[in-house]
Amino acid sequence: MEAEWLARENARLTRTLKTAKLKLSQACLEALDYPARRELDKALVRQLATGRWTAEHHHLLITGATGTGKTFVACALAHQACRQGYRALYWRVSRLFHALALARADGTYTRLLAKLARVDVLVLDDLALTPLQEAERRDLLEVLEDRYGTRSTIVTSQMPPSHWHGAIGDPTLADAICDRLLHNSHRLVLKGPSRRKEETLEA
Repeated sequence: MEAEWLARENARLTRTLKTAKLKLSQACLEALDYPARRELDKALVRQLATGRWTAEHHHLLITGATGTGKTFVACALAHQACRQGYRALYWRVSRLFHALALARADGTYTRLLAKLARVDVLVLDDLALTPLQEAERRDLLEVLEDRYGTRSTIVTSQMPPSHWHGAIGDPTLADAICDRLLHNSHRLVLKGPSRRKEETLEA
């Protein structure tokens, strides 16, 4: 019976991870390392690993310079949520805005918003990489409003949250977006040199 349960659980996890479309499919918490220069908060990662933040519909904000491993940490925590029975979905923010614009044009906008609203953990990678346009601001607010208090969102950004207001642009919409992201959120700040550059040098 235990072998049967394990087989079913492995099949479920495989399906869930496939649907999640994580950018780094190999990312998992066991693969995280904690060099001192990175300043990755091990205690907070251990707390997040319990899944309580997802059960309580909190958000996770991961910031740091390019190459510091933000996407890997985000995918590892989304992977952990999938292990715990939640559904996750990864989107690079620029591509999500493009998909929403296409959906608005072909009449499937409401359906895509509903899909985003249902997923337990939504990963939004690289927020505010460029200043947001009017339609993008409104789309982001729609996505976050639908999820507020009912689902969890992981956001990665090169900019600290204190700079998001300016990058979003419109003060009223920026207030609304930042309020929904910053309330009930956990924050991980990654430091140190680019890990991609280090890997290139080591190679």
